[in-house]
Amino acid sequence: MPGTSCAKAIALWQEKNEGANPEEADTIKLMCLNPPIEKMDSSLNTLVNVRHLALSTNCIDKMISLPNLKNLEVLSLGRNQIKKITGLEEIGATLKELWISYNSIATLDGLHPCVKLHTLFMSNNKIKSMDELTKLTQLPELANLLLQGNPIYEGFTKREVAPMVLKRLPNLKSLDGEMVTGDMGVDEVLERVKSKLNEKFGGVSKSGSAVGLLPWTRTVAPFLG
Repeated sequence: MPGTSCAKAIALWQEKNEGANPEEADTIKLMCLNPPIEKMDSSLNTLVNVRHLALSTNCIDKMISLPNLKNLEVLSLGRNQIKKITGLEEIGATLKELWISYNSIATLDGLHPCVKLHTLFMSNNKIKSMDELTKLTQLPELANLLLQGNPIYEGFTKREVAPMVLKRLPNLKSLDGEMVTGDMGVDEVLERVKSKLNEKFGGVSKSGSAVGLLPWTRTVAPFLG
C-alpha cells in the first residue's frame, strides 16, 4: 500500500479541524498517519503561516527544504527513518526547536543555519563520536539538548556522560531532561568512575595511577580529551 502523501495528510487535517484553512493555521500536526507519510513534498510549502509543524511517527526518510515557511519555529520529525539532517537553510533564521529523536542520524552536520535554535531533541539516533558535538558550537542559542540513547552513551550513565558533553558545550542549561548544575562537574564523575573500576578491577588509587585504571583510561580518556 502506498504511503499517505503530504497533500492528502493536509486535507485530512482540514477535515478533522472542521474545514480550517491550513494556510492560516499556526500549528499543523500530521502525525501517526495510516498509511504513514513516506516523503516530505512541496505541498508543505503551502503552510505559509505555520509556526509548529509536526510530522512525527511516520516513515519519512529524507528532510527537504521548506522555503515558504518563513514563520516556522518548531519542527517535529521524531520517530521516522531519517538518516541525515538536511534542508534547514531556508528555515534556519526562525527555527527555535528541532525534535528529531528516534531516527537513524549518525552525524550532526546540517544544523549550522539554525542560528536561533535553542532546543534540540536528538535522543535514540546513531551518534557514535563525542567529536560530533563540537558541531553544535555553531548554534549560539542552544540551551536544551537531549542525546540519551545514542551509542556515545553505551557503557555510561547519564551522570557519567554529562561532563563529557558539557566540556564541549558549556553553555547548555539542560541535558537529557535535567537542569545543568555544578555537581555535573568532571572531577566528581571521574571519582565515581574510578570507584566503580576499583571495585571491578582493584588497585585504583585516589590519584588513579594504578593498573586497574588502564581500562578506564582507554575507554573514557578519548571522550574527555
